[in-house]
Amino acid sequence: MALPLALPAGARNITGGTSEETDMAKAQHAEWTRLLTKYIHAADDGINRVDYGALKGNPADRAALDAYIAGFAGMDLSGSDNAAFAAWANLYNAVTVRYIAQKYPVGSIKEGHIFGGPWKKIVVTAGGRDVSLDDIEHKILRPTFNDPRVHYAINCAAFSCPNLMRKAWEPATLDRDLDGAARAYVNNPRGVTVTDRGLVVSSIYDWFAVDFGGSKQSVIDHLLKYADTGLAAQIRANPKIRSYHYDWSLNDTE
Repeated sequence: MALPLALPAGARNITGGTSEETDMAKAQHAEWTRLLTKYIHAADDGINRVDYGALKGNPADRAALDAYIAGFAGMDLSGSDNAAFAAWANLYNAVTVRYIAQKYPVGSIKEGHIFGGPWKKIVVTAGGRDVSLDDIEHKILRPTFNDPRVHYAINCAAFSCPNLMRKAWEPATLDRDLDGAARAYVNNPRGVTVTDRGLVVSSIYDWFAVDFGGSKQSVIDHLLKYADTGLAAQIRANPKIRSYHYDWSLNDTE
C-alpha cells in the first residue's frame, strides 16, 4: 500500500460477464476459496485473522497457492467488468498471503523495509505481463474501476486493513460482497471510532481521500452510506474527523 496516485472519484461503470464466464471465474477461483476458508479465522472482534504459520507448514497448500497464482500468467485480464475486478483483487490478496507465509514469522508486512513496504518489489506475471502489487492497486484497480470499494477488496496483511474474506471475490456476487465488506469495515473500530471530540477514522480515508470524493465531508458521506443506524446517528451528531489511525501489525492468528 504505497502512496497513491491521483485518481478522480466517481462511480464505477463495469458490467458483469455472461453466466458461462461467471461459472468459469468461479471454477478458476475455487482453490483460492478453499485456502481462504481453511486458513482465515473470524474473531469475535470482527477482524479476520490469517494462520500464516499453518500455511507455511503445509507444503501441499503452498504448492496449491503457487499454482493458483501461476494460473494468472496467461489469463485475459484486459477487461473492465466484474470478472476482471474479481481476478485482480484475488491475485493481489493471494500474492500478499504467499509473501507473508514465505517470510513468516514477521510482525508486519513492512518488516525489513526501511522506506515504505514491499509493494513495488513483489512482482508476479499476470495477463501476459509482469506487475507489482503496487501496479495492481494504483495502475490497474483504482484507475480502471474508479470505485472506492477497491480499498475493501484488497488486503495488505495489516491489523487495520479491511478484512480478507473467507472466500474469493466472484463476478456474480461482487457488488453485494463489496458492499458487505464496506459495511463490515466502517462499522468496526478499525474503520470508525466515535469520541467526544469527533471521529477517529482509518488512515485509508486520508491516504486515498481522492477516491472517497476528495474532502472530509465526502468521506463522512461515504461512512454514512455504510454505517449501521446507531453509528450513523453518532456520526451525524458530531460529523467531524478528529484524527486518523492505522495499525500495521500483522493480521495473524498468533
